[in-house]
Amino acid sequence: MTDLSSRIFDGDRARDAAENLRLQECATEPIRTIGRIQSHGILFGLDEPTGVVVVASENVEHWLGRDLRESGSEMLIRAISEGVAVDPVRAEFEGRAYDVIAHRGTSPLLLELEPIVPDLDYVRTGVVSAIQRLAGISDPDELRRRAAREIKDITGFDRVMCYQFHEDGHGQIVADERESDMEPYFGLHFPASDIPSQARALYIDKRSRVIADTEDRGLALHTLLPEAAPVDLGAAELRAVSPHHLQFMRNMGQASTVSFGIVIDDHLVGMFTCAHRSPRRMPVLLRRALEVLATQVGTQLTAAQQIHRLRRQLESRERRMSIIAPLYSRADVGTVLMTGSRTVLDVVPADGALLRIGDLVHTVGVVPPADRLFALVEELEVGRFVWESLPLERPELAVEIPDVTGLLIVPLGGEGDMLVFVRSEVARSVDWLGDQSAANRDHTLSPRRSFSAWRESVTGRSLPWGEHAQDAFELGEEIRSAMVARTQAELAELALRDPLTGLHNRRFLDDRLEELLEGSEKALAVVFLDLDDFKAVNDTHGHEMGDAVLAAIGRRLSGVARGSDAVVRLGGDEFVMVCVGAGQAEAAAIAGRAVAAIREPIVVRGTQITVNASAGVVATERGSSPGALIDAADAAMYRAKRDGGGRVSA
Repeated sequence: MTDLSSRIFDGDRARDAAENLRLQECATEPIRTIGRIQSHGILFGLDEPTGVVVVASENVEHWLGRDLRESGSEMLIRAISEGVAVDPVRAEFEGRAYDVIAHRGTSPLLLELEPIVPDLDYVRTGVVSAIQRLAGISDPDELRRRAAREIKDITGFDRVMCYQFHEDGHGQIVADERESDMEPYFGLHFPASDIPSQARALYIDKRSRVIADTEDRGLALHTLLPEAAPVDLGAAELRAVSPHHLQFMRNMGQASTVSFGIVIDDHLVGMFTCAHRSPRRMPVLLRRALEVLATQVGTQLTAAQQIHRLRRQLESRERRMSIIAPLYSRADVGTVLMTGSRTVLDVVPADGALLRIGDLVHTVGVVPPADRLFALVEELEVGRFVWESLPLERPELAVEIPDVTGLLIVPLGGEGDMLVFVRSEVARSVDWLGDQSAANRDHTLSPRRSFSAWRESVTGRSLPWGEHAQDAFELGEEIRSAMVARTQAELAELALRDPLTGLHNRRFLDDRLEELLEGSEKALAVVFLDLDDFKAVNDTHGHEMGDAVLAAIGRRLSGVARGSDAVVRLGGDEFVMVCVGAGQAEAAAIAGRAVAAIREPIVVRGTQITVNASAGVVATERGSSPGALIDAADAAMYRAKRDGGGRVSA
């Protein structure tokens, strides 16, 4: 269904103001304490301990001040003492059969009597079968449509519609089962004032509402209660109807309606409305059965929403992870997020996006000048921002970036770091239930005269961000997490690296040897290398040249080592090679290649320097410790030095 944003009337400010005025007027209407009931029934208000009638509709006002238990009807007496609203009692009263509805917890105790409807008395038995047929439907649109069809078949009403309420309060007709000669309403939107908030609130506790005849003037309530204590009819089945709403219904060609709320998590998300072109009543037991059906529909909609939400969350997370994963390596952030086959626009659909990390700006898609946009953003408070209509919501920004209508700003934690998505204007058409302009009303507060479909073009807006806004913010969180993790990994790596040569250091060597000696059955050998008379290099050429030589030797050792080996600079001019899976002979061969590589002349700034090295090799024995292994290799290296240097000793 169309996802309209929170100010659907922005295209016409005068109409927007008129709608707000109607909502304010509706909020002040005393619909709970209207003081009248529909005239097809009877209402009593009893002093519960004594049974004395203290409130009576005008058709039974002769009972005021009398004990209703004196009526002589045993079932009526039972309803007074035990009855509950959800389970009416069938009783005779003054020679006529009624369904008696007792509202426990009200003060006074409200007792309603509705004459039975013989031709529909047992139709409710078909509701169970209808619920069973609906139970397997998981698609929300199909569920609403099929449920409306079932209700129409059961009740015989001319039209059954299902409404869906959007977050901004306006509604939409999402199912319309009707007689063939009736004008279609499917898909049409209607303003929030058609079913104002206080009317919707009543459906949370009372799930159905009957209007039996729009021409009914109703019956007044007579009371023995003080005038300052109006009777709250919020729970009543027979509560009379606002004259404004009755005129609204007559203008729609409706003589009677029955509505059933669809409630999810104590929130009215929609309703089924049965409408008839002549006065028509629905028995209370049938209404109760259809309340159960509406509840079942709500339960199935909840399950469908949860499945949709979980599936969407999974798909969204997979899209985010597909572009975030490389950030945990050394890949460039801007390149990862804004170029390649997948970008941030695969996570959040937009016309373009801008990424600022430090002093670098990266863009993808169609975007405004980056310097202008970021200059505007810097004037805002730090935080998340979501706008779908800059010309209306932030006109001062719209003037500066005229090609941008939707703006979504995601801070990334660092000072000034952010990800910004932009969207251009998209004109849309909205089909309304009746012309929403003043021309279709007698005056601002009166109901619409015509309800024929009326199309409005909505401009000055981008496509709504909707769920994509949350996707963007979660993407921002994950970018921050990846950046932090990468920084921590880099710091941890630096702690295990020699800054001069880039080789691993002594801390890494100890950890690696301990890990290998404890957890591996593979052969392991250690080569200890020491440069012969390296002090002469520093004394002759200086420490800066000496450092350059050490860095070159580090690169040569890395070139000699196998992929599984680790090369370590212990410090000064001492190096260690950990040869995994190598025995004594193979390690000695590796050491020989290392000594030969070191011996090759090294050219630094045009100066050729030649260095020799001595190497000691030792293979591990079961029970060896890292320290003992290094000491043994060190001792072997010194034997090579004593034998003249530039050689390998095992």
